[in-house]
Amino acid sequence: MEPSGCCCAMYRWRTEPSYPQIVRAVRKGKEDMAKRLGLARPGMLVGSTLFVLFLLVGSVIVWRTLRAEPAKDLVGQVQVIANIPLGGGASRFDYQSLDRYSGRLFIAHLGASIVSVFDTKTRKVVADIAGIAGVHGVLVIPELGLVYASATDANQVVVIDEQTLHIVTTLPGGVYPDGLAYDPHLHHLFVSDETGQTDTVIDTQTNQRIATIPLGGEAGNTQYDPISRRVFVDVQTRNQLIAIDPATNQIVAQYALPGCEHDHSLLLDEAARLAFVASDGNNMLLVVDLQHDMHMLSAQPVGETPDVLAFDTERQVLYVACESGVVSLFEEQGRRVRKVGDQFVAPEAHSIAVDQQTHQVYLPLEDVGGKPVLRIVLFNLPKPSAREAKTCLPCRAFPAPDSRLPKAMMTNVFWCVSLVWRYT
Repeated sequence: MEPSGCCCAMYRWRTEPSYPQIVRAVRKGKEDMAKRLGLARPGMLVGSTLFVLFLLVGSVIVWRTLRAEPAKDLVGQVQVIANIPLGGGASRFDYQSLDRYSGRLFIAHLGASIVSVFDTKTRKVVADIAGIAGVHGVLVIPELGLVYASATDANQVVVIDEQTLHIVTTLPGGVYPDGLAYDPHLHHLFVSDETGQTDTVIDTQTNQRIATIPLGGEAGNTQYDPISRRVFVDVQTRNQLIAIDPATNQIVAQYALPGCEHDHSLLLDEAARLAFVASDGNNMLLVVDLQHDMHMLSAQPVGETPDVLAFDTERQVLYVACESGVVSLFEEQGRRVRKVGDQFVAPEAHSIAVDQQTHQVYLPLEDVGGKPVLRIVLFNLPKPSAREAKTCLPCRAFPAPDSRLPKAMMTNVFWCVSLVWRYT
């Protein structure tokens, strides 16, 4: 029984452990733990220290290898070949589509409600097809001899004869028809209805609307993948990429895009099994693996408010045209996408197309000295640095290296220091 009265203080002083006794007991417990693990204390200390150093140095090496390079200025690498005057007045342009066989480039002049037809071989404007209200998307389909254009202000899709350049018919296109994609196997046209939050499906054999596919959010761009035979659509208000089976016109998969804010733009490199997604909410280019579970391989910065994408298949160069007038260039190196640099072209230089034979790039500019022009340029790519040339680790292992690797390094250090303190 514990004594009472004045003896209490003396009793507690004799029975309660002192601070040095507590420290000795803690150390004794750690030593007992080390013995139970079959480790001598000096060996545990040396081994743990080496383990900490190994993880820390390894993390630093990997981070330095995979971190994103700062954007390079491409001044001196851009060769302006020509500035071709365009009609329609100084107003906004949108998508372009090039017929690689005829060499005709179809340009959506949104502000003028016309589709301008430019012959890339003679470098002359062939025609201005008027009456396509608020034209956004345009897509030439050489095998059909037809051009489809989305007349957004009229909520229609306009069909144009490629030879006569006359309007054949108009079709209902939803609430806000925008981008276009074509399935050559089923001969179906898929139309992004942005604010209608659907994809409209048109049978090009009959020029009739055959389906409307609800997306659950605003539609960004739509692209067809001939290898998987799937239609991919950006759902920009949900930061998702969805897959549609064109045989059933049903959504078969939905993929989240980590780090994405409003994925408006989409382009596929079918041969490399890569999808390029431009996020205009945070000015990022996301590279998505089409072959392995649609996971994100990398995220890299682009110019402000990216819009139209174009890919040079022979040079393996991706162009990202931005509303700020900047064109961001990326080079595909196997499974890795390396940023080459940024180049300011002109205000509102957000539309871009590339000639796969000459590698020349077409940029319709709405206001150059008060007039619209088609600027033709050639980008001469700088050689990669020695460090970039030696990099061979697959960046798919670290989807967002700049943000995740330093954090992982600190996690490794904290965990290992805790381990050393616990058992030494």
